[in-house]
Amino acid sequence: MGIASLLALAPVNAATAKRQSASASKASVKRAPPAKKVKVAVRKRASIRMVSAPAKLSFGQMAGLHGAHDALDLKSSVALVMDQDTHEVLFSKNESAVLPIASITKLMTGVLISEAKLPMDEVIAVSQADVDTEKGSSSRLSVGTELSRGELLHLALMASENRAAHALGRTYPGGLATFVSLMNAKAKMLGMHDTRYVEPTGLSSKNQSSARDLATLVNYAYGDATLREYSTSTGYQVAVGRRTLQYNNTNRLVKNPAWEIGLQKTGYISEAGQCLVMQAKVAGRKIIMVFLDSAGKFSRLGDAERVRRWVESIPVAPKVSPLASNEAAPKV
Repeated sequence: MGIASLLALAPVNAATAKRQSASASKASVKRAPPAKKVKVAVRKRASIRMVSAPAKLSFGQMAGLHGAHDALDLKSSVALVMDQDTHEVLFSKNESAVLPIASITKLMTGVLISEAKLPMDEVIAVSQADVDTEKGSSSRLSVGTELSRGELLHLALMASENRAAHALGRTYPGGLATFVSLMNAKAKMLGMHDTRYVEPTGLSSKNQSSARDLATLVNYAYGDATLREYSTSTGYQVAVGRRTLQYNNTNRLVKNPAWEIGLQKTGYISEAGQCLVMQAKVAGRKIIMVFLDSAGKFSRLGDAERVRRWVESIPVAPKVSPLASNEAAPKV
């Protein structure tokens, strides 16, 4: 057979081979045993979407106070800076706004306990009545813990211990209602007309005040050596049964060598935002600072730093001698 004939037959042979291969494949498929049907349980992975709850607005945010701008760009919606000696207001921002003050409340609690001259070594037991039912906050002072009145006062002022503050008010002569009544009477006596207390810890948002009133309270409390010492100590240990509990100051600025703080108190609940009051010596001047409703965890401390740098930048007017004048003092 010639080459031409082979080329003519090639497509036919290829097609035939393809049909035969397909038939064989089909036959082999028919001969294969039927596959057993196996039910496979397919477990769908649950799709979990993390939905964060919207942050609870503070009273200041709801009132629109955060919209106020100031020259120092403070993050606190309320602020007041005052010269303690002259009572000159150096800086103010929404200083008349009345807001929840959180644990700044404990400063008034400390004033009453210290001034009552009750025995500081008297042992007080933490009771179920001291457990926070307002916010459900935790405490390392379990029910039944026994500490002296002085230890409880130290923890309330330095570490903002809620059960300690409540136990101090509860065991005051006359009971808790009498204590709260005296807190309000003391505020009125000091001229704190914007201030109201309903309990001694600050957990209730009904404990409210203004920056002006709190500056008055800081100025007054600074006169008590016990309050100065307890509120500014960097750390404190208490023995609870066989354990020793270490507490630290809620205000990290007390450990900062750049600061000379004479009295301080921090506070926070969601309705109040981050709060801070302080007496500090800055550039040789005794300064009272009040910051309320700050929007970040560390922003109240940042605001204090801004104010300190600003006060340090203020030129100090030279002191003029009483005899200094354009005319020479008359000779005697």
